[in-house]
Amino acid sequence: MEGLARDALWLVVTLAAPILLAGLLTAFAISLFQAATQILEPTLSFVPKLIVMLLVLALLGGWMGGQLVDFARTLLSDFPGLLE
Repeated sequence: MEGLARDALWLVVTLAAPILLAGLLTAFAISLFQAATQILEPTLSFVPKLIVMLLVLALLGGWMGGQLVDFARTLLSDFPGLLE
């Protein structure tokens, strides 16, 4: 049972990391730009992060879905063994 929880948490980290890292790098670049130009517009930081995160999700969505399906398939096929 511990292995299942560990695998599930690792899957969550693996699937969330690309989107979160893209958002973090975009936010860092925008904050550097805002500090250099002293433009403090809140929408300037929100909209590019949203676009970049959606782009990463569009590019890696198939892979993420495949990982989830593989995990669910493994979980359902091993279900009788988990009940013991």
